[in-house]
Amino acid sequence: MARALRSLVASNHFLMLRIKSKFKIAKRLGAAVFEQTQSQKFALSEARSQKKVKRGGRGGSDYGRQLLEKQRVRFTYGLSERQLSNYAKDAYTSADPSMTLHRSLEMRLDSTLYRAGIASTRRAARQAVSHGHVTVNGDRTTSPSYRLKKGDLIAVREGSKRSPLYAGIAEAENSRVTPAWLEFDKGALEVKITGEPIYTPTETALDYPTVFEFYSR
Repeated sequence: MARALRSLVASNHFLMLRIKSKFKIAKRLGAAVFEQTQSQKFALSEARSQKKVKRGGRGGSDYGRQLLEKQRVRFTYGLSERQLSNYAKDAYTSADPSMTLHRSLEMRLDSTLYRAGIASTRRAARQAVSHGHVTVNGDRTTSPSYRLKKGDLIAVREGSKRSPLYAGIAEAENSRVTPAWLEFDKGALEVKITGEPIYTPTETALDYPTVFEFYSR
């Protein structure tokens, strides 16, 4: 009993540390980088912090601005430094680097599961894929970075549909709007890729050109 209690306390302590760490990162990069920080409480806290910064009158350097935007993209999609660097390097050689980078990130399997509403967060989507709960065109894949294309069909495996993770999705109210390039069948827990995401700076809230500035130094 005592051992179980110590384990529970340790687990809760670890969870609190992770939440505090995410709060610190989100205060620096913005609430959008984590789903958990997209709340009214965090927004008020961030607004107070911004007022203090404005009163201080301190400006940031070009490098600092570029670094912050790069980190914002990296944490939003849950990427390692090497992963984002490789995505940016590949996209930079295309005719429209920002559009190419946006599509590469959005059409990752984990990101698409989150955008469709099958997973509550991108982290949960990565875990679902890694644990073998998801198929693409009928084949199970355990790679969260799997690159999807138009016409692909994503589905929750039949054996996983009875899991509490997915049992209530069909009845649940999904506040997240399904993107126009996806068709989500909530009853069958299937997502079809019907198009491609479009990058618009005013809607995406991520400044990809600044990310390319960082990597081109």
